[in-house]
Amino acid sequence: MTAVAKTPVAARPAASSVKIRTQSEEAWRRFRRHTTAMIGLVVLVFLIAAVMLGPLIYTASPLKSNFAVANAPMFGKFIFGTDDLGRDMLARIFFGGRISIAVGLFAMSVSIIIGTLVGAFAGFAGGWTDFILSRITDLFQSLPAVPVLLLVTYLFRDEAKKVLGRELGIFFLIVGVIGALTWMTTARLVRGSFLSLKSREFVEAAHALGVSRLGIMFRHILPNALGPIIVAATLNVGGAIITESVLSFLGVGFEADWPTWGSLVFSYKDYIGINNQAVLLPAFGIFITVLAVNYMGEGLRDAFDPRRGR
Repeated sequence: MTAVAKTPVAARPAASSVKIRTQSEEAWRRFRRHTTAMIGLVVLVFLIAAVMLGPLIYTASPLKSNFAVANAPMFGKFIFGTDDLGRDMLARIFFGGRISIAVGLFAMSVSIIIGTLVGAFAGFAGGWTDFILSRITDLFQSLPAVPVLLLVTYLFRDEAKKVLGRELGIFFLIVGVIGALTWMTTARLVRGSFLSLKSREFVEAAHALGVSRLGIMFRHILPNALGPIIVAATLNVGGAIITESVLSFLGVGFEADWPTWGSLVFSYKDYIGINNQAVLLPAFGIFITVLAVNYMGEGLRDAFDPRRGR
């Protein structure tokens, strides 16, 4: 009997071991490869940790005066020296940085919330709603930001102090006004994203399943439009810090006994040549924070738009 040769059965292809990344994982991978963005992230995290934890370690008072040690030099008894009233400059840098960064983060939150809502309703609804909201956006875009900020601060600062207290009143007034005057770019970005996404298949499927309009907007479309919103949020932090610094430098922001980096520059500008570090240190804090935030914004823009990375 002739043996019948068995034909070897072809081996099944091995299951692919390549992991499919989600959109957020791919964006994080591209962001990590952006060198300047990672440097900006590290610097910003360091600054936030310094202003938040620094006063717990370095317990000198930022407000207590000591005329016996006025205008002390750096790296002596005091690390960053003292000002003309003998107040510790390192403690004042920590205190002012905490307020400046808080203003940037809270004003960014106000700006992003307003811009996202306006852009989402304009892009999704279309028609007259889009026309009216777009014209309102154009109106706010045409307002000169600094003069309006000066006017509103002059008119309402006393009322804000009476309602919320001396410090919190000024804080929420400045945060609210900055946020209310910087949401337009976010609104335009969100509107464009909604216009391009609302005709996609997953939106039509949600319509067919009977999902409400608000559900489609905020549960289906908005998560897919987070890229531009995150980029705008990052850049708005730096813009808010600069705007608050301008207000404080012009003398209409926070008061002298509640210093920010901008008000410190304003208070010590007349001491250039006598006490240089009192001006240069808070100015450097503003500069390095805004630079780090802008580098992060550039990296996020490239991460969420691979074509820009090329």
